[in-house]
Amino acid sequence: MIDRERDAESNISMPRTPSPKKILKEVTHPALIPGIGVEDTPRVFNTNWIVFGVAGVLVLAVVIWGFLAPESISAAGAASLGWVTDNFGWLFSLLAVVTIAFMFVVGYGRTGGVRLGADDESPEFSTVSWIAMLFSAGMGIGLLFWGPAEPLTYFMDPPPGFTAAEGSRDAMLDALAQSILHWGPMAWAFYALVGGAIAYAAYRRGRAPLISAIFRPIFGERTDGWIGAVIDVFAIIVTLFGTGVTLGMGALQIASGVEVVTGIGPLGNAGLIVIITVLTAAFVVSAVSGIKRGIRALSNINMVIAAVIGLFIFIAGPTLFLLNMIPASVSAFFGELWIMLTRNPAQSEDAAAFMSSWTNYYWAWWISWTPFVGMFIAKISRGRTLREFVTVVIVVPSIVCVVWFGIMGGTTMLFESEGRGIAEAGSPEAILFAVLGELPFGVVLSVLAMISIILFFVTSADSAAIVMGSMSQRGKPEPSTWVTITWGLLLGAAALALLLAGGQTALSGLQSIMVVSALPFAIIVIGIMIAWAKELRTDPYMLRHRYARAAIAQGVRLGIAEHGDDFVFGATEVAADEGAGAGIDTDDPALTEWYETATGQIPVVVSAEDVTRTLEPGRIQPRGPGNPAHTASGDASLTVGENRREDRLRARRKPEGPLGDDEGRD
Repeated sequence: MIDRERDAESNISMPRTPSPKKILKEVTHPALIPGIGVEDTPRVFNTNWIVFGVAGVLVLAVVIWGFLAPESISAAGAASLGWVTDNFGWLFSLLAVVTIAFMFVVGYGRTGGVRLGADDESPEFSTVSWIAMLFSAGMGIGLLFWGPAEPLTYFMDPPPGFTAAEGSRDAMLDALAQSILHWGPMAWAFYALVGGAIAYAAYRRGRAPLISAIFRPIFGERTDGWIGAVIDVFAIIVTLFGTGVTLGMGALQIASGVEVVTGIGPLGNAGLIVIITVLTAAFVVSAVSGIKRGIRALSNINMVIAAVIGLFIFIAGPTLFLLNMIPASVSAFFGELWIMLTRNPAQSEDAAAFMSSWTNYYWAWWISWTPFVGMFIAKISRGRTLREFVTVVIVVPSIVCVVWFGIMGGTTMLFESEGRGIAEAGSPEAILFAVLGELPFGVVLSVLAMISIILFFVTSADSAAIVMGSMSQRGKPEPSTWVTITWGLLLGAAALALLLAGGQTALSGLQSIMVVSALPFAIIVIGIMIAWAKELRTDPYMLRHRYARAAIAQGVRLGIAEHGDDFVFGATEVAADEGAGAGIDTDDPALTEWYETATGQIPVVVSAEDVTRTLEPGRIQPRGPGNPAHTASGDASLTVGENRREDRLRARRKPEGPLGDDEGRD
């Protein structure tokens, strides 16, 4: 009886638990919310059957079409490509300029100190590994495929607007300048935009790592419905076709390398079947094996191999010529930048053909890669400030591209001008091996190049399969094995079907389809800039900046008025309409609802150490201590089946009980 009375008294006196919203307002201030990662939210990741089914059916239909009617798909692709480039080529060109301008403002403006993660988080990878993974996933095969071939094309047939004679030394500089435009800062700005927006939404705002989640500031909760599904379907489709183009190029170049090294002659369709089948099996196994740090290790190895190839060509090739050509190409790039940016189809038929075949095609290609590469970059960039993110993701790779095209393209053009017949190799995939054949240890270099292409193939396709699986399951950090395998097989089948059905012609058809599929995603890219800019304005870091500017302005005015020259700053409470936050509505739901939506937890107040770290937003940070709770980024997010593999290993190590294995488990 006494116990019951005590319980009743206890229940009567127990206060009602306040709502998370009330706790948030009482405990902290909107400007002191440190951010929250998606792992700290009660979010449930399950398969989005609408996204998975619609995207899968559309991709499978294209694969079957490629098998059954290769000429039809090539014709349809060419017609669609002509319509898109004629009517929307201006959009791709304008978007390239706007995107890089937007990213430089985000990175080097007031928002540069905003962190892609909570205020107390540090980077999860060393800077070297970070850059290596950027290249392996970002451009990889393309650098080896087009590094020698693209400048040679412009050298022999200068783009419209350039006045240098074909085959001249000035034409070499123009060729390198045009290549830098296509592969330099503007290409990487697309990746930085989508990658930065995903990382910000997932690791600072606590939303799912999805393209659709970026649009919550515009569409609100509707991003969880049909609007989000449409966005994610397009993201998967452009990812698969964009990656398929690259894998198709890689397969053609591997086949060309085998022909050169072994001298067995053209491999034909049988060779392409073997190459793509083996490599598809390799990257699918890699994606679902659960081998931790696999992508990072392969990326580092590949960067070393590519660096060895480039350094050897630089030393064994025309070193002095390249030392003069590479710096001059940068000057040529800036000198010809206005001509390249203003080139448009209205100028002439030659300009229209060039824009369709090269510049607008590249902008569409980079846009098609943004969902895949953007999500991958987001997973490896957690803890970075926007300023160091923009510096490393845009500036550093661009510098490497300048050096790479200078070495590969410069050597190729010089050899051709000396009458070595590099252009006689024919197809773009054979140009690389023709150049390597003119150098000492050409066979060894060709083998290394093939190894590098294979590693680029595996790491790119591995990452793409995981990313598409994640997008199919509402941003699940570690997508289900069966989903990853499905997308991996569809990716390999898409590249194989179109290559097998018509070889180079079918690859051109796939390229055309890729450009067409990139058009709706170009609209999505515009929306990403609008949504992200809107959200950055209400970031706690930006709120603190607004308070700081107001406090300093008022403090200086009052200090001079009351103390003349002799005053210092201090924090003192004043009337509500006279403080630093007088112009800021801290009761605005937009400032806190994102946190309340993500979690009901009480936020941790920003510490003095966290504030100190924001004073140098452009400093490249070292790798921080690992955080096993970060399952949506870093190594943990780059593998599938890791937990299953670790559970299996633990089960094998677990000792048996005295009455047998079953008894031991009990």
